[in-house]
Amino acid sequence: MIDFHCHLDLYQNSLTLLSTVAARNIFTLVVTTSPRAWEKTSQIFAGYDNIKVAVGLHPEIAAKKANEQFLLISSISKSRFIGEVGLDGSYKYQETMPLQESIFNKVLIECEKADDKIISIHSKNAASRVLDLVERNCKDSTPVLHWFSGTTQEARRAVALGCWFSIGPAMLSGAKGRALLLELPLEKILPETDGPFANYRSVPLMPWEAIGISDTLASVWGTTKDNIDTQMQHNLMTLIYNERVKKELKND
Repeated sequence: MIDFHCHLDLYQNSLTLLSTVAARNIFTLVVTTSPRAWEKTSQIFAGYDNIKVAVGLHPEIAAKKANEQFLLISSISKSRFIGEVGLDGSYKYQETMPLQESIFNKVLIECEKADDKIISIHSKNAASRVLDLVERNCKDSTPVLHWFSGTTQEARRAVALGCWFSIGPAMLSGAKGRALLLELPLEKILPETDGPFANYRSVPLMPWEAIGISDTLASVWGTTKDNIDTQMQHNLMTLIYNERVKKELKND
């Protein structure tokens, strides 16, 4: 099982869950909301090879954590995985959009300097602007759009730019999410939960429940759940290993 975007450090019983997640999932990407949280979580979660902790600064708290920008940028070279970063254009955060854009732009530029970064990106109500910055700055880095909720046209643009997508049961619970799924290439999809923020029947989704998307994916692509599970594992290996090989060959 795979969870390519969760906030394991923010579950109430995160330390108790840690060993269970490591045993049940073949890979879990723990995204952080601030670089200081990343420092602490990386230390606490050390020792689990199949749990990776990404350094990030969530756009919703850009103003609150603006003083951690330097730490964020200086930490990018220390982690292959970056996230959660991006933009949030919701009404509540519109006043901080210039700051959000400044931080996100710096992150993408630094990722290119460091080479071969995988970036888990928040794009709620800001998909077009996120894609503008991705198009301008992401050449060697790989953008993974988390819980993408843009328009059909924005989805097609993201695909054309080579973006990947992490998709969870919560996204596919709505008609819009299922409709967007039709625009995305199966070979560039990975499961996520966004737990503990995403939930099912008021209970936070657990990292091993991300694969709950398999039934919907199997129905859309006319195949079996087992084939989808195999495809998700293949996608993970492609993203983590084959993308790096492609870039190395390109640079030779």
